[in-house]
Amino acid sequence: MNPTYNFSGQVALVTGAGSGMGLATAQAFAAAGAAVVLADVNEAALRTAADSLTAAGHQALAVTCDVSDEGQVAAMVERTVATFGRLDVAFNNAGIMVPPSDAADEPADSFDRVNAINLRGVWACMKHELRQMRAQGSGAIVNCSSLGGLVGLPGRAAYHASKHGVIGLTKSAALEYAPRGVRINAICPGTIETPMVADMIAKGELDVAEAVANQPIGRLGRAEEMAAVVLWLCSPGASFVLGVALPVDGGYTAQ
Repeated sequence: MNPTYNFSGQVALVTGAGSGMGLATAQAFAAAGAAVVLADVNEAALRTAADSLTAAGHQALAVTCDVSDEGQVAAMVERTVATFGRLDVAFNNAGIMVPPSDAADEPADSFDRVNAINLRGVWACMKHELRQMRAQGSGAIVNCSSLGGLVGLPGRAAYHASKHGVIGLTKSAALEYAPRGVRINAICPGTIETPMVADMIAKGELDVAEAVANQPIGRLGRAEEMAAVVLWLCSPGASFVLGVALPVDGGYTAQ
């Protein structure tokens, strides 16, 4: 049983909210009473997700956004504040995976694309969220890194570079904004049952049995389990927690 949180009167922004961990987190914030802004580049999935929350009686706003475009990110945050008046918590979750590649053969386009979304996208989101939170003097941000932000893996140099970068952004910004009433942390999920992982499995880029064997808990993680950690990090229960890169990986990085 997950703890119960009360985010009534607060506004939560979630990127990559059309599916997977982002959707589960948006749903969890809404269930805890927050007004939720769902952002995603997939407009159809985004609309379905937001309509489902609205139909259930929650306050939800859908904003189509490509986080690699800073102009779209700025507009996303501006629309959030224009609609709900403030921004209290954010989960910068939007990210992609690129096909595995020998480090000597990695196409520059592949490196640029994964870093544009996974790293520059988090940077842009955090930048514009912080402008609002700085003005308020309060807020909590969780950035989505990965176990790939903590370890290396053959064939994944570009992806892991992007996720290591998220941790550097998180720690530095956390130190800068701790005195200003804003807490910033990162989560590092292991292999989670999401559409992105399902796509990797379908393409033969991930062996399920091997992934399960590498997580001592003996199974893949669930999107709802990631959402539970994000809500905790954004809650008063984590009021003394900042600048962490928290593994949520079934024990993978403990080995």
